[in-house]
Amino acid sequence: MSAMRHRPMAPPGQGAGAGAAGEHGDSDDNNFTDDESSPLTHDIYGGSQRTIQETKGWDVFRDPPIKIETGSTANQECLELTVKILKIFAYVITFIIVLTGGVIAKGTMLFMTSQVRKDKKMEYCNKDLGRDKSFVVRLPEEERVAWIWALLIAYALPEIGALIRSARICFFKTFKVPRTGHFLFVWLMESLSAVGMALLMFVVLPQIDAIQGAMLTNCLCVVPGIFGLLSRTSKEGKRFVKVIIDLAAVAAQVTGLVIWPLLENRRELWVIPVACVMISCGWWENYVSPQSPLGLVRALGRIKEEMKFTRYFCHIFLSIWKILLFFTVTLLIYWAQGDEPGNLFAMYGDAFGPHKIIVYELPAGLGGVLPDTLESANIDTVDEDAAYNTVVYVLLLQIFGAYLCYIFGKFACKILIQGFSYAFPVSLTVPLSVTFLIAACGIRNDDPCFFHDTIPDYLFFTSPSNFRFNNFVTEQMAWAWILWLLSQTWIALHIWTPKCERLATTEKLFVQPMYSSLLIDQSMALNRRRDDQADVKTEDLSEIEKEKGDEYYETISVHTDRSSAPNKPSIKSSDNITRIYSCATMWHETKDEMIEFLKSIMRMDEDQCARRVAQKYLRVLDPDYYEFETHIFFDDAFEISDHSDDDIQCNRFVKLLIATMDEAASEIHQTTIRLRPPKKYPTPYGGRLVWTLPGKTKFITHLKDKDRIRHRKRWSQVMYMYYLLGHRLMELPISVDRKDAIAENTYLLTLDGDIDFKPNAVTLLVDLMKKNKNLGAACGRIHPVGSGPMVWYQLFEYAIGHWLQKATEHMIGCVLCSPGCFSLFRGKALMDDNVMKKYTTRSDEARHYVQYDQGEDRWLCTLLLQRGYRVEYSAASDAYTHCPEGFNEFYNQRRRWVPSTIANIMDLLADAKRTIKINDNISLLYIFYQMMLMGGTILGPGTIFLMLVGAFVAAFRIDNWTSFHYNIVPILAFMFICFTCKSNIQLFVAQVLSTAYALIMMAVIVGTALQLGEDGIGSPSAIFLISMVGSFFIAACLHPQEFWCITCGLIYLLSIPSMYLLLILYSIINLNVVSWGTREVVAKKTKKELEAEKKAAEEAKKRVKQKSMLSFLQSGIGDNGDEEGSVEFSLAGLFRCIFCTHGKTSDEKQQLTSIAESLDTIKHRMDTIESAVDPHGHHASRHGRRRTTSSGSKDHHLLTSVAEKSGDESDESDSDTSAEPKQERDFLTNPYWIEDPDVRKGEVDFLSSTEIQFWKDLIDQYLYPIDNDPVEQARIAKDLKELRDSSVFAFFMINALFVLIVFLLQLNKDNIHVKWPFGVRTNITYDESTQEVHISKEYLQLEPIGLVFVFFFALILIIQFTAMLFHRFGTISHILASTELNFCKKKSEDLTQDQLIDKHAVEIVKNLQRLQGIDGDYDNDSGSGPDRIARRKTIQNLEKARQPRRQIGTLDVAFKKRFLKLTADAENNPATPILTRRLTMRAETIRALEVRKNSVMAERRKSAMQTLGAKNEYGITTGAPINNNGALPNQRSGRVSNAGISIKDVFNVNGGAAEQIYGSNGGGTINQGYEHVIDEDGDGNSLRLTTRNPHPHHQVSWGQNTNGGNGTGRL
Repeated sequence: MSAMRHRPMAPPGQGAGAGAAGEHGDSDDNNFTDDESSPLTHDIYGGSQRTIQETKGWDVFRDPPIKIETGSTANQECLELTVKILKIFAYVITFIIVLTGGVIAKGTMLFMTSQVRKDKKMEYCNKDLGRDKSFVVRLPEEERVAWIWALLIAYALPEIGALIRSARICFFKTFKVPRTGHFLFVWLMESLSAVGMALLMFVVLPQIDAIQGAMLTNCLCVVPGIFGLLSRTSKEGKRFVKVIIDLAAVAAQVTGLVIWPLLENRRELWVIPVACVMISCGWWENYVSPQSPLGLVRALGRIKEEMKFTRYFCHIFLSIWKILLFFTVTLLIYWAQGDEPGNLFAMYGDAFGPHKIIVYELPAGLGGVLPDTLESANIDTVDEDAAYNTVVYVLLLQIFGAYLCYIFGKFACKILIQGFSYAFPVSLTVPLSVTFLIAACGIRNDDPCFFHDTIPDYLFFTSPSNFRFNNFVTEQMAWAWILWLLSQTWIALHIWTPKCERLATTEKLFVQPMYSSLLIDQSMALNRRRDDQADVKTEDLSEIEKEKGDEYYETISVHTDRSSAPNKPSIKSSDNITRIYSCATMWHETKDEMIEFLKSIMRMDEDQCARRVAQKYLRVLDPDYYEFETHIFFDDAFEISDHSDDDIQCNRFVKLLIATMDEAASEIHQTTIRLRPPKKYPTPYGGRLVWTLPGKTKFITHLKDKDRIRHRKRWSQVMYMYYLLGHRLMELPISVDRKDAIAENTYLLTLDGDIDFKPNAVTLLVDLMKKNKNLGAACGRIHPVGSGPMVWYQLFEYAIGHWLQKATEHMIGCVLCSPGCFSLFRGKALMDDNVMKKYTTRSDEARHYVQYDQGEDRWLCTLLLQRGYRVEYSAASDAYTHCPEGFNEFYNQRRRWVPSTIANIMDLLADAKRTIKINDNISLLYIFYQMMLMGGTILGPGTIFLMLVGAFVAAFRIDNWTSFHYNIVPILAFMFICFTCKSNIQLFVAQVLSTAYALIMMAVIVGTALQLGEDGIGSPSAIFLISMVGSFFIAACLHPQEFWCITCGLIYLLSIPSMYLLLILYSIINLNVVSWGTREVVAKKTKKELEAEKKAAEEAKKRVKQKSMLSFLQSGIGDNGDEEGSVEFSLAGLFRCIFCTHGKTSDEKQQLTSIAESLDTIKHRMDTIESAVDPHGHHASRHGRRRTTSSGSKDHHLLTSVAEKSGDESDESDSDTSAEPKQERDFLTNPYWIEDPDVRKGEVDFLSSTEIQFWKDLIDQYLYPIDNDPVEQARIAKDLKELRDSSVFAFFMINALFVLIVFLLQLNKDNIHVKWPFGVRTNITYDESTQEVHISKEYLQLEPIGLVFVFFFALILIIQFTAMLFHRFGTISHILASTELNFCKKKSEDLTQDQLIDKHAVEIVKNLQRLQGIDGDYDNDSGSGPDRIARRKTIQNLEKARQPRRQIGTLDVAFKKRFLKLTADAENNPATPILTRRLTMRAETIRALEVRKNSVMAERRKSAMQTLGAKNEYGITTGAPINNNGALPNQRSGRVSNAGISIKDVFNVNGGAAEQIYGSNGGGTINQGYEHVIDEDGDGNSLRLTTRNPHPHHQVSWGQNTNGGNGTGRL
């Protein structure tokens, strides 16, 4: 009967055929599976037999979903364009700064070394001394000492930076002590580098000219070149050629070391090769490899590997040692040159202070030639004052030039613009420096006065003697220098081809912790890591393909234990795939909220499908690939059924979710979609609904029955943690190492039921997780959604909270709360000790209710922090959530949040010592910052009260005491009401007071503005106000996407007394109230409960009346509450006066009641007799009626209520007096709810015995419902009140003392104040009698209240604003790193078609898998211009809509349909979709796609051929294939290849036609790649691939519609 009822009528002429098809499955599937061809867009709710129905001609008009862009889908084009423009600026500005910084650092270094030369003489400008004379200057010793110190400082500063960085990491994080031998080797190499640097700076460079010096810096790569040569392995491509070039590069470097000593024949120049080789030892580590063929280099490679863990410990000592060694060698060199080392200290003051420069006038006969000696008696001298500050300016230029070059170079590497903005400017530094030096030296030689106004005349670079530009090429060895430059470029070639990931850490980018300031460009080229690729990529698909042989890559989860991973052989590459389980908690969400949530999940489903298909068919390696599964945990999902108090049904919120699934899918895919009804599972905790979404990811809704499992959000979280991480992961039959790898790459995306986000937001959070393995949780930027003043307030509050507070926590420590509405948690972190297990702690104490249950997400983050994990915030990851729109709902939400926040932070502060020790990211300074914030929170009411007192005084011109009284009265009154009245009265009073305070605040703002006008802009109030508003405005400017949030700042300002005074008081005084407060609805009650309530109310009424005054006078009169009087009158019904009252006679009522009871008794007896005479007939008719009503028949809608009523009324009597056999129901086999028509007629299935046992054990252990024990509840209520009372007392006393102290100081402000140095008023008076002018200064006073504000809140504001700037820089870096500029890389035309497909694979797939237009629909709004409306093909669309067709509803099938039709000559074929404007399908692109299509098909054919025969696991035969139920399939399949396999079969596993990978077993869909598999092991991992049963028709399945569809699911 059920099958007949659910089967829709077949069109004329299809009756028998339809029936046959129904028995043997759909025979006209075109060789697609049932799941693929009778899809989500077809109306299949009428039953499992899917016959095509023709639309009536008069009913073809359509209402397609309209795309509404709100929240996460709002138009981002402007932002995307802005980001791209910003990236162009980043390219250009970074390039300029790196190049400019490098040239300035190089030039200033050569300038400093030029002044260190002993007895340096140079021509002096005669402009001020006599145009007709020639002058020469010799630098005094004081000047030389100053420049030596400048070089020392320039060398030492980066080393001090390395020391601070190393000490910080060793003290606040972890370190490892190196082996002694390894440390000594590193110490030796670093010492050689420091000694070489001293020799170069103080011996070599002063002896040669600046141009030679600049060229020589290209010859510092000897040791790296040799080690790089020796590290080449036989596995490298073109190894022979590379070795030849390596040899040539090393030879070129060596020639640079000896060419000048040989040519100039000066003994001191032989220091050049020694110094250069010693310096190059500093970069040894970057060029040795553990895989080198030479044993020595391999040993060095092992030291290098150890240095990754011991570097910072080593550099604590090495940094200090190198500074001391450099200084010692400098003293030795100074002494070796014949000077007294003590002069460096003795002359220090004169060197950096005023001293004289002696200028010598040359006799005319010398003709401008500098004499060897200037001590002749006939030479006149002139003393000039030295510009002694020049050395400081040059030193600062050198320091900042090198630092900016390093910082911006590192920035370029992080945001992936290294080639143009790092490698290019670093390589250009020396050529540009040489060019500038040639020009400058040439000009200075020709005209000594050219730089007269810029550089002191006695200072300049050491210029070449007899300088002539024409001779430069030959004399200066320019050709040799080009060889040196090319050899350095080859040795540092790795900087042009970076492999690091986005936002790589400094440790991954550079070897040494700091740069070398004196040789900045060489340091950046040779210190940049060569082996900078990320850790083994989570999507190493080449390994997976090796493991799977010829099979294509699909969803990989559980494999055998064989693998080829180098470190842990048992780990497979597939274990490192990112797995994301989105876990949402739902309760009483509205339809709009559910729609937004479901649309977000549909977008994730579409994105995951596109990435999977791109890898499967386009053979693209996607670094961002992830597996995805959605779990919803629906709290309190059941209610008493309408027909019986003994049965339960899904409540209206679950039904609303089921009803909105199709609407959400249709909105996302822009076409009408009907999802397959959910598969229903009875479970020990209630029930489960499982959908397969269009992208074929699973959408699993867990329906919780609060009578079977503990309800509320925290226990839902415990459910999914234990289910996904305990049952689904820890019970896998794999090795521990594999479980560890899977856990590290498994993430729980915690969501609320109203969240709205895009896949990119999740990708950004995953990026953070991959970047830092110690990251336990990451949260995004939450945007409140809604309308009204309360939402406007929250817009600004959320903005400031994220801009300033969360950013500060992220930068200086850890985020304390990763909100449960949108956060990503690492599975491995949750599984750690004292996290998941402790999270199951039952609230047995009053404090637990506040900390554990009122703010569960904050407590979970506290547990992670106390285990050493980091929690981060990504401002670029946007999510939108509905926030409270009403005042009461908002106050109740914050009533939960405020106490739980205080409790959790206090817990963290109390455990601060241990947390600091175990958590590398939390320091003592961060704890102090949190203490300040906690102090601000606790003292907030007192501070706001004092602010109001002061504001009243300023605005209303009243005295302090009057203002105090005006403000204290309403606050004390509100506290009294909170203690004595119900919640609704408290909230009403709070609302009234908030309105009053808002008006007062507006008056205060006006008064404050007037006061500022009087005091001037320099007053404390003005400075604080301007700085606060300015910081908010700058923060808004730095968040352009959220800039308009600042317009709500006025409402925030007006609400300050309400939110920081009244709300805090309301929260603290209601600490004992532990209800949720938001989304509360009245639960459906049973009839017994309703009757009991009615009786209780009547009893209460009687008791009240009996206790009333004069009740003894009315004793004996009717107690029914109905009264009448002997004398009574009324006035227009407004009131009624009754005198001499007495009760109405109740005889009539009593008689009626007794008659009704008699009739009931007779009816029950009649029913009993009838059931005894004909039990089966009575039972059948009764249940038949109920079934009729549930079928939804329109013809009998008038009888529905009657039938239900009679059935309902008879239930109670049946249970008591009737002998009628009632249908027995077992909750795990045939509960009533699975038959509910509102839950759709989907397939019924059952959990494996293993999973059922897991849930039973979990419920017994942690999640059993807590019985309402009145005694225990009374104890908890008492404890909560005691906690409330003690908290309120402490809170009140602290604030009272604070207010008392500050207010008393305020009263004595004339004696106790601080004179404010700004905004001083000067009064000038003239006394005519004495003819005196009196000048007096009037200082503004910083009063005690102002002092508290300025020092406390200003300090917090400064900390937060500074941290916000740094975090904003990090966020912009993250966005820029994720942004691609096509025109800054190869243009599309320059890319091969394969490269183009690889680059845009996911985008191509997303367009090819679109459901919209898959059946050739026209675009309703196609075209443009004035006739666009007229050109719409409305009638063609409607005519097409009425044609019978089988629509496609799964994304991969839509892709395959389009992909199969791609041909190289199909450029104008309408079947070939046009992608975006940027990626229009050209013939070449289509040809490249066709090549890949043919490649995939060929591999499938090959795989299919290999599986023919005995090892035919998938049932492929060369004869006529048989479908699932033994019937011959429809012969109208596509083309058949020589292998006897349909072209479309190629897209199924190994070409199998017997049962495709997404195939069905008759009527029910079993998607084995994603489906929940019931096997002997009982493994419930729905993500695993399993070997499918080769005899599917032998399987036993419950409720599967194999014969045309009895889908009721009953046994």
